Amino acid sequence: MKKVLFATTALIATSGMAAAEVTFGGFGRFGLFYQEGNDATVGNDDMRIEQRFRLTATGTATADNGLEFEGRIRWQTDDQANGNSNIASRSSAGFAVSTGGFRLDVGNVSDVIDSGDVVNYYGYGVGLTSFAEQSSAFNGIPASGFGVASDDSETTPTVKLRYTMGDFTVSASVTDGTSSQQVVTAPSTDAVTTEREEYQIGFGYNFGNYSVGLAFGNEETTTITEAGGAGGVATSAVTLDNDFWAISFDGEIGAFAFSILVGDSDSNDETMYGFSVKYDVSDATEIRFAFSDSGLDAEDEVVAIGFRHGLGGGVSLRGGIGQNTSGNTVADLGVIFNF
Repeated sequence: MKKVLFATTALIATSGMAAAEVTFGGFGRFGLFYQEGNDATVGNDDMRIEQRFRLTATGTATADNGLEFEGRIRWQTDDQANGNSNIASRSSAGFAVSTGGFRLDVGNVSDVIDSGDVVNYYGYGVGLTSFAEQSSAFNGIPASGFGVASDDSETTPTVKLRYTMGDFTVSASVTDGTSSQQVVTAPSTDAVTTEREEYQIGFGYNFGNYSVGLAFGNEETTTITEAGGAGGVATSAVTLDNDFWAISFDGEIGAFAFSILVGDSDSNDETMYGFSVKYDVSDATEIRFAFSDSGLDAEDEVVAIGFRHGLGGGVSLRGGIGQNTSGNTVADLGVIFNF
């Protein structure tokens, strides 16, 4: 992503010289989005205006010993299912420190699978909004990343460590946190506490125009309900214990590129698989195709085809058409520009 420098480099006089800077970058997109069956909900339409604006502020500094530090926050506004736009939401902070092949991420940051450190989980997304990806039908594999939320939301911190040596990469992440909320269940108000622990470990290897990656982990979530509010009587405690794994294989052959993804989780009774491809018709235009299958009889396969056409200056025209896991038609078309 092309970044726009908002603050000039600040030099701090110590025993040596340390540099710091703040940059702003992001993207905007707008167009049309169609989802068959969306009008089944009162106030929603099948066709709506699609829009998103994202602005990320990143601050970096380099210590005298060469350690590189980073912190970032984000603002974002999106369209809603009823066609309206929300007021820009914002994120909690994510931090990182790196040196050589090591990188440590802390706070509101991606876990191993979402980060793409070792596994290509999303592949070549189709459409302006990437409404179809090779993992779109996958269930029970957590892929949590840096993002925005409403004012009253809480972000569970993640710690991720990555080490790259030549063509080999190993990555591990841990997410551990507790969140609480008050739920009105007439005639009283209950306190609901959710305790969630998750770990992921992954390994990746690049060889020429190809790469392979494996990630696996476990998440355990316990939800405790206390009747009458905090300190009341615990009426229920539900625990979800979910093991999961994902493997990807990627490659490029001339103008053709592909990604294959296979995964499994305790939350899904069948092995899941998907793939996506892109073909460069010219220097400016590419065709994309994505397929994803949960293996469940109750869900349809996700399948879609689309295109991207570069207009220069970080601007591109994108669109696609396909079906989701409900078997409904989904399509979009519009423009995206990076800054």
